[in-house]
Amino acid sequence: MVCVVCGVGIASAAVALADRQAENKKLDQQKQVLAVAGLMQEGETLKPDEVKKRFADNIKPEVVDLKGGVAAQGVDPAGFDQRKAQKDPAQSHEAPANAAKVLRLPNNALVYKVVKGGAVDTLIFPIEGYGLWSTLYGFIAVDAKDANTVKGITFYQHGETPGLGGEVDNPKWKALWPGRKIYGDKGEPQIAIVKGKAGPAASDPYRVDGLSGATITSNGVSNLVKFWFGPDGFGPYIQHFKAAGGK
Repeated sequence: MVCVVCGVGIASAAVALADRQAENKKLDQQKQVLAVAGLMQEGETLKPDEVKKRFADNIKPEVVDLKGGVAAQGVDPAGFDQRKAQKDPAQSHEAPANAAKVLRLPNNALVYKVVKGGAVDTLIFPIEGYGLWSTLYGFIAVDAKDANTVKGITFYQHGETPGLGGEVDNPKWKALWPGRKIYGDKGEPQIAIVKGKAGPAASDPYRVDGLSGATITSNGVSNLVKFWFGPDGFGPYIQHFKAAGGK
């Protein structure tokens, strides 16, 4: 009887709190996007209504067809859950073999545009891939002027070792990314995390300092960024965006 009563109580609580959990998840995603866009400072505390307003005033979400690289028709960004779609066989497909160990790709994906003065200033892309112990989930922001220069990176979920691979959360390491370039002269993703120190972004644009004692996590970050900016990720979208004059 005790087990039955406890089971009913837990199930009831889960159902009653489902909407609140979904709202909190959405709010956290908005915070992450604002942070990587530079619209929310490290350590800044905002009330939920302030987060929503800042997001609505500056960010334009867009659902895109990954393969075609164009806006997906008839899909509302407000109700689209990319990670849920990725797990649904009807809304996803098997990914080709890749170093990032991404197993499935959603047919559609979310892109966030930071709009300033009526023009797109920054593009923000969701990224994921396997590190040492876990799949890392995050966002990377690039300058819309060339769709190539990194403006920021953040990881909001992972299970990497604290103090080692977990340093992907370290603001000092994330501060090394702005100004780096993703694509090389031949149009292929070239950015990589190196063992040891890289030079300044101006003279060593394709390399970022490695995470001390976390070579596998560092390699994982390199692999996932290259994958999502390649032909199976957001590469087709970026080509269309540049061809359309950054719109």
